[in-house]
Amino acid sequence: MSTLQAPMPSRRAFTALLVMSFPFKCAWATPAPRVTGEGLARAAKAQIGKTLFYDSGYRPMAYPNGDVPLLRGVCTDVVVRAYRAFEVDLQVLVHRDMSSAWSAYPKLWGLRAPDRNIDHRRVPNLAVFFRRHGQSFPVSKRPENFLPGDIVTWRLRSGAPHIGVVADAKSRGGTPLIVHNIGWGTRMDDMLFDHPLTGHYRYGGPAARGG
Repeated sequence: MSTLQAPMPSRRAFTALLVMSFPFKCAWATPAPRVTGEGLARAAKAQIGKTLFYDSGYRPMAYPNGDVPLLRGVCTDVVVRAYRAFEVDLQVLVHRDMSSAWSAYPKLWGLRAPDRNIDHRRVPNLAVFFRRHGQSFPVSKRPENFLPGDIVTWRLRSGAPHIGVVADAKSRGGTPLIVHNIGWGTRMDDMLFDHPLTGHYRYGGPAARGG
């Protein structure tokens, strides 16, 4: 007596069945672009002419990849948006790090717990994160120590902290220019040594350190 056999599926049906059987991300999917100093500098410069206003107001935002409208922002948003060009989300990374190491972060705003709407938009928090997870260098008056894509922090005359990205361009005197938002939208200025330096960091994203 013969045994009935199911017909073989077509190649298209077999492929669809294979895909449904393995819902995880395919190994051949396009990987996130690698963070480079030059690339980070270009991503910061790309915001010039797009972010035109300084707006430090508190805003509830999405998570992950939350942002205020591109037309507006503060100095930290220049850094956050530059890293997102490489799929590095500082909103998530800072929130996770603050949640696991709350005591390492400053308590300047009366917070009792991390706030993913605002923590990554505060200069002291970014400085702590970069110091903990990136490279930290002594502050220096030597222009050659600052490379494109480096992150620099200052204390302004008002006492407020400030942050910017070292550009891939220099002044006529050889000082690296800075991409930042100090009150007039994102721009590139010769101001590296205009204010007291408080930090100098280099951060290549979580993949650079294996997690």
